[in-house]
Amino acid sequence: MMPNPEQSALQLILASQSASRRAMLEAAGVPFVAQAPMVDEDAAKAALGDVAPRDLADALAELKALKVSQRAPQALVLGSDSLAVLEDGTILSKPRDREEAAAHLAMMSGKRHDLVSAAVIAEGGQAVWRHVDKARMIVRPLSPAFIEAYLDAEWPAIAGCVGCYRIEGPGVQLFSRVEGSQFTVLGMPLLPLLGYLRERQVLLA
Repeated sequence: MMPNPEQSALQLILASQSASRRAMLEAAGVPFVAQAPMVDEDAAKAALGDVAPRDLADALAELKALKVSQRAPQALVLGSDSLAVLEDGTILSKPRDREEAAAHLAMMSGKRHDLVSAAVIAEGGQAVWRHVDKARMIVRPLSPAFIEAYLDAEWPAIAGCVGCYRIEGPGVQLFSRVEGSQFTVLGMPLLPLLGYLRERQVLLA
């Protein structure tokens, strides 16, 4: 159902500049505004230390939500984060440059990895809702020629993408199989989020 402006006085703020997360909310008919959380993710990861990928994604999503919630305590603030975790436990961050993107793709070639996506909503400077989901991504064997051609087409558009792909675009060519929610792959567990927004009357039930 579409949102009812007269029913809800709550504003939803997306603490992200992610194009895919904005597109998901827009397509679902969710009213929101976007603000950059201004979080140093590398410093945050260093401070968190050695934690499980699920906990790391959750902590980073919460950090983003809380950062914006401190500036807008009356709103619901949605923070989200995604991590790609290789079979050996290596966590891939966003590539720093094209060379590192090529290295990440070579590491993923012919193997599976888990994409962990977390969402946290903060209100009044405190986390009030959270959800973490996981999708399993099976990457087909990628030839060096394919990787170069792929990066010619997709770099630098994928510079901000964990795993170096946009599944809604040419990135789908990397995979032989995907197990899990497409929304999780896109970077946010959307269906549980919509359920909470209905509970809070941001959306009609």
